[in-house]
Amino acid sequence: MNETSQIRVLIADDHPLVRKGLSTLFATEPGIKLVGEAKDGVEVVAMARSLQPDVILLDLVMPRKSGIEAINEIMGENPDARILILTSFSEDDQVFPAITAGALGYLLKDTTHRELLKAIREVHSGQSSLHPSIARKLVRQISQPPDLPRTAEPLTPREVDVLQLVAQGHSNREIAESLTISERTVAAHLRGILGKLHLANRTQAALYALKEGIVSLDDI
Repeated sequence: MNETSQIRVLIADDHPLVRKGLSTLFATEPGIKLVGEAKDGVEVVAMARSLQPDVILLDLVMPRKSGIEAINEIMGENPDARILILTSFSEDDQVFPAITAGALGYLLKDTTHRELLKAIREVHSGQSSLHPSIARKLVRQISQPPDLPRTAEPLTPREVDVLQLVAQGHSNREIAESLTISERTVAAHLRGILGKLHLANRTQAALYALKEGIVSLDDI
């Protein structure tokens, strides 16, 4: 398999044994290439910027900068970054901030190697990948009434089209190709959607789309 067809992965974990285990696993997997190892939140932000990996495999509890802070910085610089959480923590105060900050996947460290490799491929393709217990928490969360006020200005049909594709995990480039519009137009529609719905980022927009029935869990 040539290098261009490999998924380039950056891992961030403050435990050397975890990094070593992941490095060994990826060395035996021809479809995945490890491009960097960060040992704290500050390093992963810098390495995400310089290496531009396809998938960032990220722990939530790290020195100098937490995983949530790192996600916010990475997504602020690159809204199309694909982040997969791999952590020991499944508490609501960790799960929901990570998902709403922009992580596409959330796995616990009891995940098997096969499940981890599958999740990396899913996140790389723009799909959500959640540990079953995390998925149940998320389903309960999205079934609750929205906390945010409804916009007085309805979304246009084109904004609904864009929102559906955002909720399905597509990047701006993929949305532009699907709708035969420019990436700049997609970005403008997304800014309009976030402004009208009083949302902070595309993942919150995806959760809104789920809550409002614009897309279903089967579509993601």
